[in-house]
Amino acid sequence: MTFVRSYGLMLRWELASARVWLPFWLGLQLLLAVGSCIMYGFFIPNLTPAAAAFIVTGAPTIALVPIGLVMLPFQVSLQRTRRTFDFLWSLPVARPVTVAATLTVFTAAAMPGIVVTLVIATLRYGVRLAVSPQIVPAVVLASLMSASVGLGLAYGIRNGLVLGLLTNLLIFVAMMFSPIAMPIANFPTWLADLHRILPLYHMAVVIRAGLSTGLATDVGASYLILGLWTIGGLAVAGWVIGRRG
Repeated sequence: MTFVRSYGLMLRWELASARVWLPFWLGLQLLLAVGSCIMYGFFIPNLTPAAAAFIVTGAPTIALVPIGLVMLPFQVSLQRTRRTFDFLWSLPVARPVTVAATLTVFTAAAMPGIVVTLVIATLRYGVRLAVSPQIVPAVVLASLMSASVGLGLAYGIRNGLVLGLLTNLLIFVAMMFSPIAMPIANFPTWLADLHRILPLYHMAVVIRAGLSTGLATDVGASYLILGLWTIGGLAVAGWVIGRRG
């Protein structure tokens, strides 16, 4: 069976499965992303235009986090519980094809929520965006990175309880302690240095660069770090697949 045919069949499988969980996940994505953006406005009275612009241009990143870093690991954990995970690995399809189909669905699934969240945040704060073509590779790479790292976590951590605790911790950190909707200069030095290694800040940088002018710096370095995190997530998934083989 050719790669294209195998990929098409596995993509159909993933899309058929997505019909069950996708509406719920998209609703949760919007609730978290839109709710947090509105909440930030309550925490910061008398927003300056620059602060409002940071919140609005950070909204797409907040919308990305639940899909790849939380919902994908949950879905894999659920497959293990229902024993469909082992069934998928038993199919006469190359295992990288299964990974590619999963990444495609979860990367694409984040897009509608990103658009809706951005529109609502823009209307809420009255910010005028400067959208450039750079937004396309920025969103695709950030979404792919999120899904790749989520897949690496899901494959690497077999204990569903530990995986669930870790992904919930990621949501908490992303919402409360990440320089997504506020400048990294506002953070303590040690926390800012940590975020320059972790991917969340860099997701916000590349997306913000595609939505505004003057708010994002060192964009090239952020693309590089996101690429490395993407490779790292796929490497972990590939290592687990190799061990199963």
